Amino acid sequence: MDDNARKRFILDTNVLLHEPLSIYSFSEHNVVIPMTVLEELDRIKDRQKDVSRDARVAIRTLEGIFHDATPEQIVAGVPLGLKDDDASGTIAIITDRQLPEGYAVFTDDEADNRIINTALYLQQHTAEGMAVLVTKDINMRLKAKGAGLQHVEDYRSDQLVDDIRLLSKGFYHQENSFWDRVGECASETHGREVIHTVADELLPGAHINQYLIDDTDDFAGRVLDKDGNKIRFIDLGRERMMGRKAWGIQPKNIYQAMALDALLDPNIELVILTGPAGSGKTLLAMASALEMIIEKGIYDKVIVTRNTPEIAESIGFLPGTEEEKMAPWLAAITDTLEVLHKQDECMDGSLSYIMGKANIQFKSVNFMRGRSIQNTFVLLDECQNLTASQLKTIITRCGEGTKLVCSGNLAQIDSNYLTPVTSGLTYIVERFKDFEGSANVYLNGVMRSRLASFAEENL
Repeated sequence: MDDNARKRFILDTNVLLHEPLSIYSFSEHNVVIPMTVLEELDRIKDRQKDVSRDARVAIRTLEGIFHDATPEQIVAGVPLGLKDDDASGTIAIITDRQLPEGYAVFTDDEADNRIINTALYLQQHTAEGMAVLVTKDINMRLKAKGAGLQHVEDYRSDQLVDDIRLLSKGFYHQENSFWDRVGECASETHGREVIHTVADELLPGAHINQYLIDDTDDFAGRVLDKDGNKIRFIDLGRERMMGRKAWGIQPKNIYQAMALDALLDPNIELVILTGPAGSGKTLLAMASALEMIIEKGIYDKVIVTRNTPEIAESIGFLPGTEEEKMAPWLAAITDTLEVLHKQDECMDGSLSYIMGKANIQFKSVNFMRGRSIQNTFVLLDECQNLTASQLKTIITRCGEGTKLVCSGNLAQIDSNYLTPVTSGLTYIVERFKDFEGSANVYLNGVMRSRLASFAEENL
């Protein structure tokens, strides 16, 4: 690539914390790491937090690249191709505390200001392609643009959709009647199951385990596989789906029915439930867990986990065992168990019995790394606050006979650096949509109360 066509990407610290190997995403361009970024990584690496691991990975990656480089080569730029054969660009470290006088727009008492000053200096002082500041900090992007930096971007190489409205909902809705549009099709019967084969143009963009519904009261199906230009799907029957129960819970709408079908199918190892607050994600997951463990004996135990707030990442500041410490963050689960047993004569006794019988364990996400979980129903709640790398850590813990349910509401993200399109929940919805062992369902509609429904629509 021509040197003038190459861009110079100045990376902020949060980019390396979000994706420690992000330097390889700019393979044909030049990457610049300001010295301030290394200082911030150094401060973060020893904290007792999950982000410290990402800082250490980023530092080791940079050390591996610059290991044999001379000081002059580090400033001029070391080829990325030494570690990645597809990379034709370079990576350099620049000392941003000693810029020539007159180039500092901001005072240098803050790390963000020094990084912006570096980008402005490279924009004005170098002719080797445009200078682009890459940061996930929205306010820093605004400051940089206000200071005169022409090119400022968010880090988007791990972003699979540009608009959250384009995210797969896990079902295909045909207006009016599905069969009126299909007409005649090949069908085969296997015991109680009826499987139909249709042309792929009838189901544009269909993926494995995608549900099929229409506006009638009798049709519902699920895609089994795609072979060439043909799609095979199983006829589930809407009435049968609406009549299914799990631990006494019956679906209130077709969306809950689709979720329950996926949750009760042991051949689907990953179920992703998205949707607004009050749509029934946690209730259906817990009811299915109890049904499959106590009634059917398919799994041995339930592990319930979620991302804890930053103040509780070490969970050491609360007294008691790990499960007692996690209880405040998993109150949604105990609330759900109370709902499932509110008709019992002695609800407290029922809850204690069920907790022991189903072997329900509350665990922290931070202590899941390194484990191998077998024959377990794992419920990962509030996934919208997890990054793609955190979710990968948990999913790769699942061994044989384990079912993982990831639930979350993309409208309620609490993380400082995640948005609906960059959330790990969005990432796995897109990555797993063609995996035969996973299903995704967006639960449309709030079933909690008319108050919650009005709030979801109008606030």
